[in-house]
Amino acid sequence: KPRHSVSGARRGDPACAAMVKRKGGKQNGRKAKRNREEELSDDDAGSETGAAAAVADAVDLDVADAKQAKEVAASAVQAAAEEGEEGEEKEEAPPDPYLLADASYIQKDTRWRNKQRTLVFASRGVTSRFRHLCEDIRKMLPHHKTEPKFDKTARLHDINEICELKSCNNVIFFEARKMKDLYMWISRVPAGPSIKFQVLNIHTTREVRLAGNCLLGSRPLLYFDKPFQDISYLRVMKTLFTQAFGTPRNHPKSKPFHDHIMAFYWLDGKIWFRHYQIAPETPADGMDPERQQLTEIGPRFVLDPMRMLAGSFCGQTLYANGNYMSPTALRVHAKRMLKSPYVKKLQAKADREKLIEENTLPEDPTDEAFV
Repeated sequence: KPRHSVSGARRGDPACAAMVKRKGGKQNGRKAKRNREEELSDDDAGSETGAAAAVADAVDLDVADAKQAKEVAASAVQAAAEEGEEGEEKEEAPPDPYLLADASYIQKDTRWRNKQRTLVFASRGVTSRFRHLCEDIRKMLPHHKTEPKFDKTARLHDINEICELKSCNNVIFFEARKMKDLYMWISRVPAGPSIKFQVLNIHTTREVRLAGNCLLGSRPLLYFDKPFQDISYLRVMKTLFTQAFGTPRNHPKSKPFHDHIMAFYWLDGKIWFRHYQIAPETPADGMDPERQQLTEIGPRFVLDPMRMLAGSFCGQTLYANGNYMSPTALRVHAKRMLKSPYVKKLQAKADREKLIEENTLPEDPTDEAFV
């Protein structure tokens, strides 16, 4: 069969024109049906989308209401708890015997501000007891620095250079002479002043074996009796002792505890040093300052002040002890008191003759009547 085309319909073929017309009608019907299906599907999708959105909005509202109710309940519980705590604090306020709440200096500060370092060392020729005393002083001072023994032939002014190399601004120097006498220098480097003491009645920690004990590296309390506030040169000594023996706050090698006390007493023109432990009488009395007891730890010694200089190991004399006697002068005086045995024998004979003369009875006149 010959193929029909549009050109045939244009030429006037009626069969071909009818076939083309039927084909075009079928295509138009399919397109119209497809369009109706698409419109229905769009309407269904739109209705489903609207329903889903409405459900989501309702759920969100319910969740928001639940959260708000939960927050209101939590705030009410918290407010009730705070009111209860405030009431308990008001009813049972903890005691503050040390007045820590009003102390501004206890505010937390981890920085090391008071840069105090003390050089503690001795000269050559020290005995074992002198060396142990120096070690005890070092254990009591966490901010100390050490140095080998100082040569006797060197000048004392050279100690300032050693302190500068060690970055120390205080020094405690023990000077030994004749293997018998011990002197202690306390100085503020480099400007001064400096004080020289003779150390007497030394009893080290190992020697006395006392019952007290304290935490190694803890900060000590310094106690000075009333004369250190009334006498001028004692006020200077108090300042030097505070700077040399007082451990600065937040020092890297110190511990934030105060469980021992260093006491300085002025008696008979000398400074008496004692070291005590601070401990409560019972474990329950830790916060009661009136129920603390002191137990001696050691060491103990006596300082006889000799001279105070304006500079560091040099300078003008600010104070000189007029009642001080050197160990050599004391030994000479003792030898004079204990002379040779012959002199003692003559003195005893003279005393005996004097005693006999004083105890001789007067002459009795009746003795001649019975001759």
